[in-house]
Amino acid sequence: MNYYYGNPYPPYRHPTVPMYTHLQTIYPVYQPGYVGNWRYEQNMNVSYPRINDHGKEPYVVNINQAAKANTNFRTALWTGKHLQVTLMNIKPGDDVGLEVHHDVDQFLRIEEGVGLVQMGKRKNQLTFEKRVNKNDAIMVPAGTWHNVRNTGHHPLKLYSIYAPPEHPFGTVHQTKTEALAAEGGHGHHHRE
Repeated sequence: MNYYYGNPYPPYRHPTVPMYTHLQTIYPVYQPGYVGNWRYEQNMNVSYPRINDHGKEPYVVNINQAAKANTNFRTALWTGKHLQVTLMNIKPGDDVGLEVHHDVDQFLRIEEGVGLVQMGKRKNQLTFEKRVNKNDAIMVPAGTWHNVRNTGHHPLKLYSIYAPPEHPFGTVHQTKTEALAAEGGHGHHHRE
């Protein structure tokens, strides 16, 4: 005999109305918003960490959930003295922007979506090209020109680790335009 969470009889199933999943029937449904440091989604039992810069303090996060929850072009998640973690959300057809970090090594990991990464020693000679998707990691040596383009139909969600930090503590750029304007004065080199 199958039990349905305390009820020995299967739930009634209307022929045209979809059934709720068992998760929706056992667990409470939270209203959207924040409870403590977590954001809860309505009609889903998925919670995402609140996204702000937790730098210079010990911190543990589910990076996959944080990356997927980020809706800004760039959000600093943790900025320390020697390392920085940022979250990025690249719209379909858009890109990070051709850039180089002269004294910074960079690590990027794709959490959701598909894209194309290009790298090279000169901005007009991007000789390295590779398609990337969920779970792929990209290592960019200091002094290497690089760009990541979203080639899919959904946002490209990723996180980036800079060593040493590249952006000021607490950086939040809602759009790429905002990021380009802000980076002009912070040594982030685009299209030199």
